[in-house]
Amino acid sequence: MKPSPFQVVDASFLYGMAPGNSAPESEAPEIAFAGRSNVGKSSLLNQLLGRRNLVRTSSTPGCTRQVNVFASRLSDGWTVHLVDLPGFGFARRSREERVSWGTLIEGYLTSRRSLRMLVILVDARRGPEEEELQLIEWVQGARTIEPALELIAVATKLDKLSRAQAAAAVANVSKAIGLPTIGFSAQTGEGRDALWRALKRVATPPMP
Repeated sequence: MKPSPFQVVDASFLYGMAPGNSAPESEAPEIAFAGRSNVGKSSLLNQLLGRRNLVRTSSTPGCTRQVNVFASRLSDGWTVHLVDLPGFGFARRSREERVSWGTLIEGYLTSRRSLRMLVILVDARRGPEEEELQLIEWVQGARTIEPALELIAVATKLDKLSRAQAAAAVANVSKAIGLPTIGFSAQTGEGRDALWRALKRVATPPMP
């Protein structure tokens, strides 16, 4: 197998942020990952970073209880921070908790100048639902600062589908969500290089 051109030589947990906290300024570009609980976000990040257990995974919905930021450096020296946002659509959280999380995440997405891209994860078997579509519409209208926030979608869990089903599912997600969409499997690594390529294209330009 041809080695990946996107070799992560250093990856570490940087900090976590809960409601009431603010993130320190960052000189590195940031990429945020959002998606429904159990969409495979933590598994995707581990696969992307080339680490097995750096990002905590769980079969219990709502495992991510804070905004977690991970620093990564590729073999060419490029550094980027990957931001794991709490999963949405988890009804067992209290109303007060949902409101406080919403305030934190909305503030981060609209006012964080080091944020370059929002990656929206969608289960390839289910396709986008109302929460994903609402998030896209809200982000596109709510962010008023520069730089503009680029959005892409990732269709996860491709290994659960046949190759023909997977190709159709990625196309359907892209059409329904209105964004460029990359198919991804955390089990096989399919889509890893394509996703890194998209991240690097957006986040490489110099910080203002």
